[in-house]
Amino acid sequence: MTTPRAAAAAGVLFALLFGANLILIRSSLPEGAEPGTQWLDAASGKMKIAALLMPFAGISFLWFIGVVRDNLGRLEDRFFSTVFLGSGLLFLAMTFITSAIGAGLAASDNAVGHELLGHSEVALFGRMVVLALSKTYALRMAAVFMISLATIWLRTGLMPRWLVYVSYLLALALLIAGDISMWLTLGFPIWVLMVSVLLLVRAGVFEGHREEFAS
Repeated sequence: MTTPRAAAAAGVLFALLFGANLILIRSSLPEGAEPGTQWLDAASGKMKIAALLMPFAGISFLWFIGVVRDNLGRLEDRFFSTVFLGSGLLFLAMTFITSAIGAGLAASDNAVGHELLGHSEVALFGRMVVLALSKTYALRMAAVFMISLATIWLRTGLMPRWLVYVSYLLALALLIAGDISMWLTLGFPIWVLMVSVLLLVRAGVFEGHREEFAS
């Protein structure tokens, strides 16, 4: 359960679940929509599905972090590993809060109706909080997570340099342009998927060489 294949499997599962979660939330919260509660009618079902998917995506991400850190072994850099772990946990906590707020707004709207929900003020506040958490804060923590892990790879040589440079460039793009569009958050699960596929391929190649040597 601590092999590179376990990290790859957890990363792929996280990328798929979290990517679906982001698409559901983004399609539910049109950034240019007029203030009001009308968006909750169409978003209610999507918010509920996103809230159901998020815990499983979080578990997969925690497993991905644990396996990646375990495989660093004695090569682990305490400073960058602390930043790597802290940014990953903060990212996960903020995405949980984002899903919970969206699900809470949708559930409140279904339970008490628009009149008792506070009309447009509460709906607008909730929508802006979800957008701010996902685009401004969680996305920046994801970028720090990528930078710290890429730096560890650069110092240890555990991953190819092209992946390190791609990680730096994508993280820089998320740091600078994160507020432009919420769709940029999809860059993080795509990066995790790319890392996971590479881990899976390398694990398969290693097993192939080991079997060839044994024969």
